[in-house]
Amino acid sequence: MRELFFKDFGWKLFSLVLAVFIWFTVHKLIEEPGAVAASSTSKLVTYSNLPVFFVSTAADTSAYRVQPNSVSVTVSGPSTLMSVLDASQIRATVDLTDAEPGRDFTERVNVSVPPGITVGNVAPDTVRVIVPLKH
Repeated sequence: MRELFFKDFGWKLFSLVLAVFIWFTVHKLIEEPGAVAASSTSKLVTYSNLPVFFVSTAADTSAYRVQPNSVSVTVSGPSTLMSVLDASQIRATVDLTDAEPGRDFTERVNVSVPPGITVGNVAPDTVRVIVPLKH
């Protein structure tokens, strides 16, 4: 039994130290995925007057309107990405799939951006959706 623990003790100790090192490295990467991105230089930019688009069912051809019809979006990200980011890559949408005919409502504005870019602020973050009356 004693031979089980002490035979090749140096290799066993080396394996244990290596396993602990690998575990801590992987654990740190899992716990702090933004740590690498945060270390690079980050830039903040605001895009104004971005149009608000509708997302609705294909069969729905109603003439929806939103007030206001544009929003301002503040985004941040690494300088390398922000230097090539264009306003056309930022899309503000409103989901109208559950809209009822003739009933106006307020809906949250969803913003999609390219990978690596973070949405900071959307102003206004909700819009009034004006639903036309069905005849």
